[in-house]
Amino acid sequence: MAPDVYSPCPMPTSPSAVHSERPLPILRNRRTSRGRPRWDTYAPEKAKVLGVARTLTSATRVLDIMRLLRSEDGIAKFCAVCPGSAFSDGLADYLDQSGVELVSWKEAKRLSFQLVVTCSVHPTMRQIDAPLMVLPHGAGYNRLVTESTGDRTSPTGLSRKELVHRGKVLPAVIGLSHIEQLTRLAQTCPEAVPRAHVVGDWCFQRTLESMDQRDHYRARLGATDGRRLVVIHSTWSEHSLLGRHPDLPLDLVTALPVDEFAVAAVLHPNVWARHPVSERLATAMDAGLMVIPPEEGWRAAIVASDWVIGDHGSTSFYSAAAERLVLLAATGLAELDPASPTAAFARTAPRIDPHSDLHEQLIKAELTHDPDLLKPILDGQLADIEKSGELTQTRMYSFLAKYGVRPPDAPPGPDPVPAPAPVRMSHPSTYDVTGTVQADGSVSLRRWPVVSSLPEEARGFYAVTDKERHILWSQAAEVFARTVAHAEVPAVDWCHRKARDLLGVNVLVARLDDASCLIRLGTGGLLLEAHAERPWGSPQPSLDPVLLGSAANLWLTSGRSADTLANGLRIRTGDREIRVTFVPRP
Repeated sequence: MAPDVYSPCPMPTSPSAVHSERPLPILRNRRTSRGRPRWDTYAPEKAKVLGVARTLTSATRVLDIMRLLRSEDGIAKFCAVCPGSAFSDGLADYLDQSGVELVSWKEAKRLSFQLVVTCSVHPTMRQIDAPLMVLPHGAGYNRLVTESTGDRTSPTGLSRKELVHRGKVLPAVIGLSHIEQLTRLAQTCPEAVPRAHVVGDWCFQRTLESMDQRDHYRARLGATDGRRLVVIHSTWSEHSLLGRHPDLPLDLVTALPVDEFAVAAVLHPNVWARHPVSERLATAMDAGLMVIPPEEGWRAAIVASDWVIGDHGSTSFYSAAAERLVLLAATGLAELDPASPTAAFARTAPRIDPHSDLHEQLIKAELTHDPDLLKPILDGQLADIEKSGELTQTRMYSFLAKYGVRPPDAPPGPDPVPAPAPVRMSHPSTYDVTGTVQADGSVSLRRWPVVSSLPEEARGFYAVTDKERHILWSQAAEVFARTVAHAEVPAVDWCHRKARDLLGVNVLVARLDDASCLIRLGTGGLLLEAHAERPWGSPQPSLDPVLLGSAANLWLTSGRSADTLANGLRIRTGDREIRVTFVPRP
């Protein structure tokens, strides 16, 4: 099993700039001269492109799109925040750290650019004197937001209020992910139709091109040692998964056996912008929930996932399009364009009942999953995916050709998304354990997290770690484990001390290293050194001290003697089996 506590994972590094999402530091004011100063190394840029964002969601998409513009072709890239959004807090800092040079909105209106790219159109963008290219910041154009559109029928991004100012269509290009969106644009803003072009979805193309990185992403999210990954996806608003069922993350992580499932959550950046997410989900995170940061990681989580529990947000739609098993806990039909494919997806996708047995529903959904059920709907929103990068890049370079910028000789190559870096990964400090000794002598068991703030009725017995701060759980424990290998008190002495302090404990375990533990059994106090066997051709399995202690306790409470463990033990959790050998104290 993985270490007891995980720290936030650093982003991967790569010698290739194509695959690195974390650029090198930049120096400000590097373009103060129009000429070629003697201290410059590269030739001066031929064109300047400005990426404009209003929210973190649109900012991440803009930066993704601007990766298609190559500096070696003579393009200088800048970013600016278009003010006024309710979700813009911290946006300037995020862009400033991205590696693209940040300019203020006041500077952006004064400077000269050859192209402006945005994924969240607003009439004030007319103040920038350059052709404007508008792209969606999700899977197409679907949501009804009257504050932006001014009516209850136009989806954001396709409304006349956003696209037209004083009778003039603002964007030079309106990027569509599917020709279907052209029909709805003709209804909401017919004069903008000539500016619309299908360019696919570069964001989703990168997701699909990352499928061969699945094992790397799963390792980052704890989906190892036989665990399968469930990812919760929630968009924002009262109609979202979290808006309808705020306790679902905690309910899910405490309903699934920890040795068989890992659980992560992907929340829309607007949720992060308006709420203290880490505080809201603190209890669930203490029970093992991983939370993906809003800037990046959600695409890797899609690739890594086995099940998705979601809503009408784009990330749930993308998950289904990536052939993941998706169950909806909320549909959000009240805020969707009823003619959009996303609304059809919300009406058609299988459901999950947050108030019924979640584990049972996941297993049943896997057995009855029909991957063809949603395919016509998904294909109706995402087109030309394998050519999305090329189509988008070609459209942008067409604006720069007259300035001497030559397009790349080949389409953009595979560009995997970064590995996820969860905000926090931790293991519970107390478990509820059930299990049996099988006829073949193996011990089969399951463990569930115990949340101290909730009243608990034990399924079986409690196994507690040295991280538990609530003394009542320690006093009720039948198994107590020390999870730190390099501790001040030697393992043997610690076992003897704890045996005196915790009279009700049946098994004590102290970690020695990732694959070894010291275990003290029963009232007789037999000490054994336990080692996980490495099967031929397989990695060295880790030996979780709580798992070992729980299996040993089941062995003893089934009427078997401690001495018989010297012959070895097989521990089964789900489809995984660990073989343990024991060495008695000399």
